[in-house]
Amino acid sequence: MNIQIISKNSDEESKYVRFKLIEFNANQLPDNIKDNYEEINLNVKDPEGNIIAGILSVFCWTWLEVDILWVDENYRGQGYGSRLLIEVEKIAKDKGCTFIKLNTFSFQAPDFYKKHGYKVIAAIDNAPKGHKHYYLIKELN
Repeated sequence: MNIQIISKNSDEESKYVRFKLIEFNANQLPDNIKDNYEEINLNVKDPEGNIIAGILSVFCWTWLEVDILWVDENYRGQGYGSRLLIEVEKIAKDKGCTFIKLNTFSFQAPDFYKKHGYKVIAAIDNAPKGHKHYYLIKELN
């Protein structure tokens, strides 16, 4: 058998690999949660339709994972990040999630998330060098 090792996937190939893992994982779970997988992506636009903030997250089984929360530098400190985070938390609660997890770096927003009730569950020093990589969780009631 001749197996090729390819160094870079196309978007389509990456989606295939992700789908195959999701499919495998789902087959290990009870029927009532195994199909709980959905991307939840929200954004804020200015009057001209330009995206000035956004949150990319995934509802997965019994939790929600925030992958990216970004606010344009010109709009930071005006509450857009908080509004996005609060909205995605409402969606998570509506879907029956028990917690939200996310990660951030020391040069990004760990204090922002702590202000919103997230607790640090792990931190890796020097990731990248001179900084910390934080993993946070917020239990939902």
